[in-house]
Amino acid sequence: MRQALSQVLERLQSQPSRTWSIIITFYGDALLPRGDSVWLGTLNAFFRGLDISDGVVRTAMSRLAADGWLERSKVGRNSFYRLGEKGRQTFQEAANRIYNPKVADWDGHFTVLMPAPGPDRDVLRKALEEAGYGTPIPGTWIAPSGWAVPDIASEEPCLQAQGSAADMRALADRAWPLAVLADHYRHFIADFSPLLAALEHGLHPSDLGAITARVLMIYEYRRIVLRDPGLPAAILPEDWPGTAARQLCAALYRHLAVASERWLDQNGMDEGGPLKPARLSMTDRFV
Repeated sequence: MRQALSQVLERLQSQPSRTWSIIITFYGDALLPRGDSVWLGTLNAFFRGLDISDGVVRTAMSRLAADGWLERSKVGRNSFYRLGEKGRQTFQEAANRIYNPKVADWDGHFTVLMPAPGPDRDVLRKALEEAGYGTPIPGTWIAPSGWAVPDIASEEPCLQAQGSAADMRALADRAWPLAVLADHYRHFIADFSPLLAALEHGLHPSDLGAITARVLMIYEYRRIVLRDPGLPAAILPEDWPGTAARQLCAALYRHLAVASERWLDQNGMDEGGPLKPARLSMTDRFV
């Protein structure tokens, strides 16, 4: 398992600051289907599988609690951490993009917004970026027709644009960083394809190896997917690697689900004792 993920592990261990982000991924991917609280000892056991010390984990948990991502409680001498509202909302939005992305029909038009300059320009820009809008030239924002216009931009001038397939692809390439995203997807495929090959040739990971590989994979995939606007296939480059990356992620998830859930059954604890069983079929999580 470690040999198949050697590049990913080396990168992680050279950047301890990533620990807090992996904690949020662990909560969102592994804990939310069973509740949202966990004993600090469960987290320490998980991170020992990544050769990350208890001290590094405690420091990251303190930072996440101070920033409102987690809420801490104590029962006797044991500390438990629950997702705060900020963390719950953020991962729920991410979960929709990771496991069950919506692919809407597209009629071939772009919605074009040209907001007037004003004091709310930075707020407007952030709202449009979060809604997936791209900007081909300064001051102009576009999105495939049918995408929601943020409330803050609902009164701005709005047009519809249409062109040949080649023109629409060229416009999309100017509005969104598609080449950078494609590179990230290709790196993801290169990093995790060896693990799928090993599993298909009979590798049986330990339960701890399965849960650490699963969370690492979702952590890496999540970082890319949340930057991907999710454009219709008709305006993506013909060699777009996002589809292959998603298929790889889904296949690995199915391979790792049973052993990783067994680790949670045997090691996961919250204030009431062992974690509850998952509320959904983890082998079918990717739709």
